[in-house]
Amino acid sequence: MVTVGTGELMAWIGGFLWPFMRVGAMMFAAPIFGNTQVPVRIRLLIAVALTVAVMPAAGTAPAVDPLSAEAVLIAVQQMVIGLAMGLMLALAFQTVVIAGESIALTMGLGFATMVDPQSGQSVPVVSQFLQVVITLLFLAVGGHLMFIELVAASFGTLEVGGPGLVQQDLTLVFGWATQMYAGAVMIALPAVVMLLVVYLALGVMTRAAPQMNIFSVGFPLTMLVGFVLLFTLIIPSLPRRMSAIWSDAFNTLGRVLGIH
Repeated sequence: MVTVGTGELMAWIGGFLWPFMRVGAMMFAAPIFGNTQVPVRIRLLIAVALTVAVMPAAGTAPAVDPLSAEAVLIAVQQMVIGLAMGLMLALAFQTVVIAGESIALTMGLGFATMVDPQSGQSVPVVSQFLQVVITLLFLAVGGHLMFIELVAASFGTLEVGGPGLVQQDLTLVFGWATQMYAGAVMIALPAVVMLLVVYLALGVMTRAAPQMNIFSVGFPLTMLVGFVLLFTLIIPSLPRRMSAIWSDAFNTLGRVLGIH
């Protein structure tokens, strides 16, 4: 008869529980993985499947009682690591949301909003459209697989029960938000500049012909020019811009996790 001791049982539980904490927190914060449109049961099953996949990379779990105070500290540590990884990817995806808001406000579509399934917040339809485009692009280039590989590699550098992330690591994650805004400016700048030129032209026309109704002419014109710029300048440049942003985000996350 095979008998299982308490120590072996705790080791088995810990071998799954600690990686699950990290992977579950990552899926909670990361886009695509934590999409609110996906049922909770499906997300839970995906988290369990990813945990089982990365368990060999997690190594031997520390012999800690899951109900002890030390286990609570380890759980918090794993969730902080997972949230940091998910937040970094979320910041990269929010780049097009900020760029889309700038474009939508300039072309007069700031009032047209819809609920973003990634965050549950109301965003302009232009931002939502751009986010759908880069989500498909991210999946097409295998970004989700590279991110999962990064999560698995994190167990080799940030072992369960180890020191975890320090203040400098979290500062590096939050500080990367400046790159998010810089990337959004680079994406939206061509359309915003061209639309400002259109507004200047409309202003000159208004001064030359005061009797002209600027609202009946300007609003359709800015929307038309905005859509033309969106499909001729913004979308063709997204693969190059987002590849640079994702590469920088992954490299920064690698430094935070001690991989690079």
